[in-house]
Amino acid sequence: MSFKTQPTRKEAELAVVAALVLPESDAAEAVDPLAEIRSLAEAAGARVVDSICQRRARPNPRAAFGKGKIEEIRLLCRQLGATLLIVDFDLSPSQGRNLEEDIGVRVVDRTELILDIFASRASTRQAHLQVELAQLQYMKSRLRRMWTHLERTEAAIGTRGPGETQLESDRRMIDHKIVDLRRRLAQIERRSHRQAVQRLDPNTVSLVGYTNAGKSSLMTALSGAEVLVADQLFATLDTRVRNWHLRDRRLVMLADTVGFVRDLPHHLVASFHATLEETLNADLLLHVCDASDPDLEIHLRAVKKVLADLGAVDIPSLLVLNKADLLSPDDRLALTAQFPNGLLLSAHSKEGFESLDQAIAAQLDRWSLHLDLQVPAGAGRLLADLQRLAAIDSADFHGAHWHARLRLSARHWSRLCPELRQQGGTFRSIPGNGHLEDADLMGGATRSDDRIQGSLGGE
Repeated sequence: MSFKTQPTRKEAELAVVAALVLPESDAAEAVDPLAEIRSLAEAAGARVVDSICQRRARPNPRAAFGKGKIEEIRLLCRQLGATLLIVDFDLSPSQGRNLEEDIGVRVVDRTELILDIFASRASTRQAHLQVELAQLQYMKSRLRRMWTHLERTEAAIGTRGPGETQLESDRRMIDHKIVDLRRRLAQIERRSHRQAVQRLDPNTVSLVGYTNAGKSSLMTALSGAEVLVADQLFATLDTRVRNWHLRDRRLVMLADTVGFVRDLPHHLVASFHATLEETLNADLLLHVCDASDPDLEIHLRAVKKVLADLGAVDIPSLLVLNKADLLSPDDRLALTAQFPNGLLLSAHSKEGFESLDQAIAAQLDRWSLHLDLQVPAGAGRLLADLQRLAAIDSADFHGAHWHARLRLSARHWSRLCPELRQQGGTFRSIPGNGHLEDADLMGGATRSDDRIQGSLGGE
């Protein structure tokens, strides 16, 4: 038994998409409950020939849909020549098997579809391992459905043993493979963490948001660096980082990672932990959303849910309402009233970029130390790090020393203060800063100290 992480398709498969809308689901509030599943199907390479929707109080235990709707789907697939049914719902193994028997075509549920998209998009070794882990975890509980060719109409003597043996053999193989993949991913994660600790990186601003909200376009427009921009779901899987200089010449790192969707499969959230951890390590989150999306509020809730699952709800964030160039004047007024703290901008026209720059700088300043430093002119590396990481308000050389007034995060100061003291430099705090203990000023601050607010006193 083999598992492919890079499926190949010679031509688009004809598919019918079907949604089961429950009263408590986000899809029940959507303007078009089938819009997302159609986009996901197209992102997977299928050609959607028709779509169908059923609203029910609860799924049918046997096959999710009602008997009449199943017959309607069967006739639709036969008339249109569809060979694939894509269901916007997570099916149990028995529901999937019963649907395939009733309709006569292959059935793929929501999680299986998203896993397939991720498999086709994976480009790095880490992404391949993460996708394979998620696929194996998903398949483990569905092996019986995959081995239906071993079943018999009657449980005759000699027909039960081989099937059960094969299933148990596959389960053991999958268990061993899952353990191995987790071990290899843990090694990659530990190595990445060590490298991050050793590097003295600038403040990180992570772009998060619903998939296809324009995060990659925004990164390209802000940083000037070319990244893949595609009008398709999950165009980005691996974390991409680019440098961006704010108007006060402070350098920040923009990090863009996988976009979210509602009901993102938990297998993916778990297996992509190392990739999504870039979000957890960010100093600031830019929650990018499509301001022209009719389902904006649903997508905002979906992203907040994933961030909560990741444990990232306490990280400071700014709401960015992208694609403002697609809004009418009335829509702009309505969004401004609905989201008074949101920033209207357009990655296409670069409208609102100055306001975004100012908002990020102001947020960074909330946990920055304001310092007056004197650094020996011969401390080249220290001078370079300070000029790269700090917002410098004034600077000049006085004799053999570089004198500067600047703003610097407590995290960076904790790394640079010992070197400053070793080089014989001096410093004093400027009144009006956030309050930190003397140990923090002497280089003992940790990452959590970055977000302390208040006033800082004394040297």
